[in-house]
Amino acid sequence: MRDRFWERIPMDRMTPAEWEALCDGCGKCCLNKLEDEETGEVALTRVACRLLDDDSCRCGQYAIRKTLVPECIQLTPRTMADVAYFMPQTCAYRLLHEGKPLSWWHPLVSGDPETVHRAGISMRGLTVPEFEVPEEEWEDYIIEEPGT
Repeated sequence: MRDRFWERIPMDRMTPAEWEALCDGCGKCCLNKLEDEETGEVALTRVACRLLDDDSCRCGQYAIRKTLVPECIQLTPRTMADVAYFMPQTCAYRLLHEGKPLSWWHPLVSGDPETVHRAGISMRGLTVPEFEVPEEEWEDYIIEEPGT
């Protein structure tokens, strides 16, 4: 990957490896969200996609996630304009899309993939699998986004 590529390269010109490296491994994008139809406000819940590995905060079936969870949002430079509002406030994809810098704890900045966890940004150990909570109860699991 190119040195500090995220500061110099537009998202649509990043290599696939650079694009994937933007993920900080927080696991927040894999949380089920509730959107208010009237206001458009998005609420985060502790209820995680069934594919989220709560320890690594990564998708346990990343390569085939769209097959297993068709509603999974696949981020690309082209889809960012439509889905950025739905992404966590600390998400590198969202931050770069909004012209903001990455945070000090991001693994690309810190050089350490554990920084996101030590900084209290990730969902490590905080999620409940979606198959354990009926969808009509997700409202009871609304949380404030860690790190905001």
